[in-house]
Amino acid sequence: MAAAQRSAGTTFRRTLLNPAALGYLAVVAAVWVWIGVDTLLVTHADASMAGVWGFFVTAPTSFLLVSLPGPLPLVGVAVGALVQALALGAAYRWATGRPRGQGRASHA
Repeated sequence: MAAAQRSAGTTFRRTLLNPAALGYLAVVAAVWVWIGVDTLLVTHADASMAGVWGFFVTAPTSFLLVSLPGPLPLVGVAVGALVQALALGAAYRWATGRPRGQGRASHA
């Protein structure tokens, strides 16, 4: 059982720590930094819609929790970012993990 847990942890780490997943998480972090700067440092005559981009960048997963009360929509953004980073990481591993040249039969 410990080997199964170790392999699941290793798979999770390898799926999350690759260029596609880390690049996506960097974009999400940059958007939230921009939202924070816009909210705290920029004066607006009207309301700013910058906070909406935090939900757009993690859509569609974050939209599942947007209607919940209190701070739960922000939890939805964090969960959405993690789920989508895992999906991108899995797609990256799938696309780059197969050995080259074994997908087709050779016609010699």
